Amino acid sequence: MLSNVILSFFLLTATSVQAIWPIPTTVSTGNSTLWISDHLSVTYNGDPIPWSRGYVASKLSSEEIVKGGVSRALENILDYNFVPWKLYPRLQLEKTEPQLWKQKTFVTCLDIVQNGTDTSKTFKPLAGEVDESYSLTLGINGKAKISAVSSTGVLRGLETFSQLFFEHSQGAIYTNLAPVRITDAPEYDHRGLLLDVSRNYLPLDAIYRTIDALSWNKMNRLHIHATDSQSWPLEIPSLPELHQKGAYARGKTYSPSDVTAIQTFATQRGIEVIFEIDTPGHFGVAALSHPELVTGWGASPWSSYCAEPPCGQIQLNNSKVDPFLDELMGDILPRVAPYSSYFHTGGDEVNFNEYHLDPTVGTNDSAVIVPLLQTFIDKQHDRVRKAGLTPMVWEEIPASYNVTIGDDVVVQSWLGDEAIQKLTAQGHKVITSNYNYWYLDCGRGQWLNFPEGEAFEEYYPFNDWCTPYKNWRLIYSYDPREGLSDEQAELVIGGEVGAWAETIDEINLDTILWPRGSAAGEVLWSGRLDAAGENRTQLDAAPRLAEFRERLVSRGINAEAVQMTFCTQGGDPKTCMFV
Repeated sequence: MLSNVILSFFLLTATSVQAIWPIPTTVSTGNSTLWISDHLSVTYNGDPIPWSRGYVASKLSSEEIVKGGVSRALENILDYNFVPWKLYPRLQLEKTEPQLWKQKTFVTCLDIVQNGTDTSKTFKPLAGEVDESYSLTLGINGKAKISAVSSTGVLRGLETFSQLFFEHSQGAIYTNLAPVRITDAPEYDHRGLLLDVSRNYLPLDAIYRTIDALSWNKMNRLHIHATDSQSWPLEIPSLPELHQKGAYARGKTYSPSDVTAIQTFATQRGIEVIFEIDTPGHFGVAALSHPELVTGWGASPWSSYCAEPPCGQIQLNNSKVDPFLDELMGDILPRVAPYSSYFHTGGDEVNFNEYHLDPTVGTNDSAVIVPLLQTFIDKQHDRVRKAGLTPMVWEEIPASYNVTIGDDVVVQSWLGDEAIQKLTAQGHKVITSNYNYWYLDCGRGQWLNFPEGEAFEEYYPFNDWCTPYKNWRLIYSYDPREGLSDEQAELVIGGEVGAWAETIDEINLDTILWPRGSAAGEVLWSGRLDAAGENRTQLDAAPRLAEFRERLVSRGINAEAVQMTFCTQGGDPKTCMFV
């Protein structure tokens, strides 16, 4: 009998891991059991919050944001939890999970204290303008407390609180980690995902689901690549012909009310949406409604004029372009400004050969094109600033085309560490999307078709341009500030994983994004190095990521498996360690 008790205690403590994802700055847990139910008292700055399932904030205020966060967190705890049989040793779940017949101590209260005052910038911050830190305690007496400076910090604390609990095999909800003491704050201010909705249209439900998953990973930016040469799904009421002729089909568009709904949904979860209309490249489909403004549409062979078909760029020396862009930007910018401090103007992969076809330019000579490009970017960024927003741009604008940009501009780098070295040495603020590590669409094969013959032989076995596949271990190994001086490192304000959508739609979206995106999420929240300055290891991350993946699945995200169950049962990463 005594041996069985000792075995059960060993199994319980061995699997009571500090399994928060992303890992907090400091965390201390015990092995006492607490239960939780609907009968939980919640207060916010001393006032009771009568929480209810499905609550949606009625406005963007601190109290409403917190009330919505409480509702979602408790729903995830009580309704969308999971039985952790994949985490316990084989066939040991029933022997090690808490016994229902024993006297229970319940979590009776959750006191939320926000000791700072939110401002309008809290809900649409520039990097560094909102404090997302929080502390969390849960005593063995069943009393929990979250303290934070901002309502955004409260949301991050609520997510951590929700990850302390499991579903019993008989249905009740418990934690076996009490007492808990956590302090936490993010390493990077910008922690995001680039979502391409132009190459394949994504319905609103898929976008909302992705925003929820971002919030569970404590990520705080959704970069929506809204238009490209393939389609124009973004409705511009003052220029309706753009979507009427450029969308893939009727109804496969985002109306002004959809744009507002996406931004509101995200803001309620502590996420800032950044829209991108790529210019002057990646603009081909606008030729269907405005052929007089576009060069290179239908150019053949396309590989001589653009990165992928169809080609098309804005003409650089056409007097009709400025009135068009004034109308376009004057329509979209006031609609995003209440919810974001940024707007992305694109600027990548501008092909100078297309300007040889441009009747207003007539050459591919950079000596002619770069001054025109400088004027174009100056005007675009002035439009953004006039709307009270900060421009973002792809790295080719300053790095490849030598276009001068303002000190306020945030540069998105995708070409690798050498590019980040150069950009930060020049004093640019940078977010990294290094394709060698953080492009989630890579390594899944070509989307182009190859006829039998020379092309078939040359490109066999049809790897894509950025192979190999970026598995979570590779993603987790990336340090955005590696090799930089302290001054340069400060300029790397964060990063985004990329999901370019040539072969991504709502059906495979979840498995492409998660939990690989979660690996980047921890790098950006917790940092690549631990408190001792050592690299965080796969041995530490794998059990926690496997557990977090189960949470994602239980919450409705079709996240792919981290490992086979043989590796996860027992929570010992050395079970499947290479030797």
